[in-house]
Amino acid sequence: MARPPLYDPTEGDNVDGDDLTIRLAAVNALGNQKGSVVVVDPANGRVLTIVNQKLAYQSGFIPCSTIKLVTALAALKEHLVERETVVHISRRLSFNLTNALAVSNNAYFAYLGNRLGFDRVVHYAQMLGLGEKAGLEIEGEQPGEIVSETPRWGGVGMMTSFGTGFLVTPLELAGLLTALANGGTLYYLRYPRTQADTESFKPEIKRPLELAASEIEDIKTGMRGAVEFGTARRAAYDPNEPVFGKTGTCTDYHAGATFMGWFGSFTDAGPHQVVVVVMLTSPLHNVSGPLASGVAGAFYKNLAAQQYFASNAPRRDGLPEIMVTKSCCGK
Repeated sequence: MARPPLYDPTEGDNVDGDDLTIRLAAVNALGNQKGSVVVVDPANGRVLTIVNQKLAYQSGFIPCSTIKLVTALAALKEHLVERETVVHISRRLSFNLTNALAVSNNAYFAYLGNRLGFDRVVHYAQMLGLGEKAGLEIEGEQPGEIVSETPRWGGVGMMTSFGTGFLVTPLELAGLLTALANGGTLYYLRYPRTQADTESFKPEIKRPLELAASEIEDIKTGMRGAVEFGTARRAAYDPNEPVFGKTGTCTDYHAGATFMGWFGSFTDAGPHQVVVVVMLTSPLHNVSGPLASGVAGAFYKNLAAQQYFASNAPRRDGLPEIMVTKSCCGK
C-alpha cells in the first residue's frame, strides 16, 4: 500500500521579507508536521517569519492551556493570589502560581476562574488582544473569537483552564507574549514584505497594558519553571540561557475533533530576543504541548548553533538577509 504524501507546511507561503536565518531555523524545526510557527521581535512587533501562513491566518483554534496565561494575569491584577499564595486543590495537593503554571495544573486555574467570574475573564482576554486581529494590514489574517457565554459543561473553570469557548490564532498568542516579553506594550504585529518596507519599518503600539513589572515577573517565573522542570522541558536549548514558555494540549471540537498542541515562548538572551509560537494540529492523538515545545527547542538550537543569541552579536535592525522573490512595485 502506498504511503500518503508527506505534509509540507511551507506550501503556499509568501516568504517575501522574511528573515532568512529565522525562516530556515523554523522550517527545519517543524519538519513535515502539520502546524505553524510564528516568530516575532518583541521589541517592536515585527514578524520575522510565519511558517504555514494558511493555517496561521485562520479564524482560530481552542487555545488549550495557553489560556492559563490570561487567567494568571487576571488573578494577579485582581489580587486574588500572589506568586507564593498556596491554593489547596485537595487534602494532599496544593500549588502556588509558579508551580501551577509550570506543570499546567487544571484544577488550580479552574479555581481561579471560578473566583474571577465570566465577565472579568472576558475583560482581561480582550485587554490582552484575544478576539481581534493581532496584525496591522497582514493580508489574509482572520481574528479569533472571545467566548460569548459561560460554557454549559464545566463553566468558567473550563474557560480558564482549557480555553473552552475561545478561538485563538497563533498571531494573537504571539502578540500577547510580545507584551510579556517587552514589559507590557501590546504592539500591532507588522509583516514587512520588501527591503524598502523593512528599512522604513516603524512599530505601531496597539495599547500599553496596565501590567506592573512585578506581575509580569511573576508570570515569567512560572513560564521559566515550565521549561526547567515542567511541561515544556523539551524547549530548553542551553542551561545558561532561559526560555519562558507555556504549553497547551487538548482537543478542538470546533475544528472537527482535531487534536492540538501549543507552545508559546520567548527568550531573554542577548541582542536577539524573539517570541516563538508553535501550533500543531492532527486528526490523530499524536500531538501535544510538550511536542510543540520540542519544535521550539529545535528552533532555538538551530539559531544558537549560528551564534544568533551570542551577547556580542550585533542587533540586525535592518534585517539585511531578507527573502524577496518578486519585485516590490508590480501592479
